[in-house]
Amino acid sequence: MASAERRPGFSKRAHISIFTSYVVATGGIVLGVVLLLVSLFSPGSFAFARNAASDAARPVGEVSAVARNGSRSIIDVITGYIEAGSKNARLQEELRLARAKLAEAEAIQDENRRLKQLLSLREKEIRPVASARLIGSSPSSTRRFALIGAGASDGVVVGQPVRSATGLVGRVLETGRRTARVLLITDGQSIVPVRRIKGNVAGFAQGQADGTLIVRLIEMGINPLEKGDLLVTSGSGGLYRPNVPVAIVENVTRDGAVARIISDPAATDFVMVEPVWQPMTELQPVDGETPP
Repeated sequence: MASAERRPGFSKRAHISIFTSYVVATGGIVLGVVLLLVSLFSPGSFAFARNAASDAARPVGEVSAVARNGSRSIIDVITGYIEAGSKNARLQEELRLARAKLAEAEAIQDENRRLKQLLSLREKEIRPVASARLIGSSPSSTRRFALIGAGASDGVVVGQPVRSATGLVGRVLETGRRTARVLLITDGQSIVPVRRIKGNVAGFAQGQADGTLIVRLIEMGINPLEKGDLLVTSGSGGLYRPNVPVAIVENVTRDGAVARIISDPAATDFVMVEPVWQPMTELQPVDGETPP
């Protein structure tokens, strides 16, 4: 009789415990299904959770970024020492080309300065909103995002361009309090108005999620692009200020080109967040004259 009372079938406490387990398990399944449906039909609903997680993980991410940069520097030093002999001739050739391009750029800058003096135009100084460490990026995903260590508390807002010392990186997609999520220019959803410096050929550059951009020209016909051409932002439509380096043409296609980005997020330590570019719509009048 004593053994029979110890069985679950004759114990009210055991019945309650089993029933409670079933209720908790069923509730967990229902909650999981609801969260799955919300994530499928409304991905933006979890933006606050991602931002909170990004803010919480920022210290760990910065430590990881410092360690990554340190290890990369050591590897680069060793590799550069081993391959210094074989690379010397190529570096000399690149230096010669860089000097030629620098002379060309200085000539263009001088011409622009004289033209702006004639039109009495004054170029506004661009002051960055914030400077931050690039904590990490997504090199293996089909989407291309990065996380930076500056957020809403630093004045960062959605849509602001992000660039490094070498060129354009992307634009702010989401902001947390102390971090921000950046849509890289290599993402398939990123489209940047660009132009070739030589000849002022205009087009649009769209990411291909593999470190390259597909460039399509605005004017159809004979494709004037050549391998090695430098593409910069055109400033069309606002958002990105003009003349920020974007990519170098790698392969010419029938209606454009495939270009390799200049600023690689994997090799970038710090970035700057700039204000959204507002192109001038009216020319300032010359002193002593009335505008037309």
